[in-house]
Amino acid sequence: MSTTANDPAAPKKGGLSDLRKVFGGGQSSLRQFGILGSLIVIILIFQIWTGGLTLSPTNLINVVNQYSYILILAIGMVMVIIMGHIDLSVGSVAAFTGIIVAKSMADWNLPWPWAILLGIAVGAAIGAWQGFWVAFIGVPAFIVTLAGMLIFRGGNQFIGQSTTTPVPQEFGIIGAGYLPELAVPLNFNVLTMILGVIGAGWIVWNEIRARRVQKKMGSEMAPVWVSIVKVVVLAGVILWAAWLFATGRPGTSFPISGIILVALVILYSFITNNTIFGRHIYAVGGNRIAATLSGVKDRRVDFFVMMNMSVLAAVAGMIYVARATASGPQDGNGWELDAIAAVFIGGAAVSGGIGTVIGSVIGGLVMAFLNNGLQLIGADADVVQIIKGLVLLFAVGVDVWSKSQGRPSILGIWGSRRKSRLEAQAPDEAPTVVPSSQSNLSSQPEDVTRR
Repeated sequence: MSTTANDPAAPKKGGLSDLRKVFGGGQSSLRQFGILGSLIVIILIFQIWTGGLTLSPTNLINVVNQYSYILILAIGMVMVIIMGHIDLSVGSVAAFTGIIVAKSMADWNLPWPWAILLGIAVGAAIGAWQGFWVAFIGVPAFIVTLAGMLIFRGGNQFIGQSTTTPVPQEFGIIGAGYLPELAVPLNFNVLTMILGVIGAGWIVWNEIRARRVQKKMGSEMAPVWVSIVKVVVLAGVILWAAWLFATGRPGTSFPISGIILVALVILYSFITNNTIFGRHIYAVGGNRIAATLSGVKDRRVDFFVMMNMSVLAAVAGMIYVARATASGPQDGNGWELDAIAAVFIGGAAVSGGIGTVIGSVIGGLVMAFLNNGLQLIGADADVVQIIKGLVLLFAVGVDVWSKSQGRPSILGIWGSRRKSRLEAQAPDEAPTVVPSSQSNLSSQPEDVTRR
């Protein structure tokens, strides 16, 4: 029996079906497309409202410098939330690490590269402490990190005596530095454009590699025009953004903090999507009992996810201190709320098991450009907070409301459509029923989260 054109379950060729493949066929990528569309709308609205200031090179550089540490926190926070936990201590951990690093350079004369290593070690030790209580004692992460928020905020003020501690100018490169200029007679930063070309080249190579893999495995392939549109759009955006960063005011280019952010996004996207540990995170978050019965060491996953979060908080704290040129008692206030908001706006599920690094970064950029645009038009701080709160409430409320009405969530709708298409491709094969406790954890994250 073959799939016919009259079969309603048959995958449709051309039109909207092919257009959706420009942005991926899975639930996660489609969800990210919706968030990305919201980001584009926000940017365009403020670009018109501010008379072109939003996409000016100077403003884009400021956005990266001002929000890179929040986006770094969002990378770790999405893994915590996928696991079904929450971390309220990240702002305090960042501040605590910042004051220790600042003191180590100011009072102990520690060279700044060694101070950075010390900061990472401090973050790892704090994460191990909190991970121990969550993973092996069984105290809920909410309580452990709430206690950590108080402990490490007090530790910051105790060590720093509630005063600011300056850091040396060389240390500031990680928070306020830029890609250097080359001795060439050009009116743009060459290294920034090289970085953009590399990014665009990676988009082309990745699409070619993906099509080769699909062809080798006999999978359904999108039409060639879909791949061409995808490559042209994404590569064009990357090159255009690189040009804006490269043509800013003299002495500026793509920030070093942005380089650190991009490197972490690539690293953690690979970890969550292409490693056994990443699949275990989704498995435990989606169904802890089933994952445990399938051989996943859930306590170990809990421990390392919490530990990783504190390491990234330490990195964010050092970047902030480097940009501010000093560590102070009010550093990190409210950071945990911004990071959590970025993750949920980026498509993570309140109940755990769903979320992506890329989606969380896009969610963080939504908040960053919303905050930045409101500041550019002169909105008061209280108005900014109200609007940010409404955006967060709406982003989470839509999905929760859909579930409460007995309908699948937005993510579930896309997932069911994808499942129907896959089943339609092999109608003669009898479905295999696998008990949830014995399901295959080596599948892709989106498959695990739909259990």
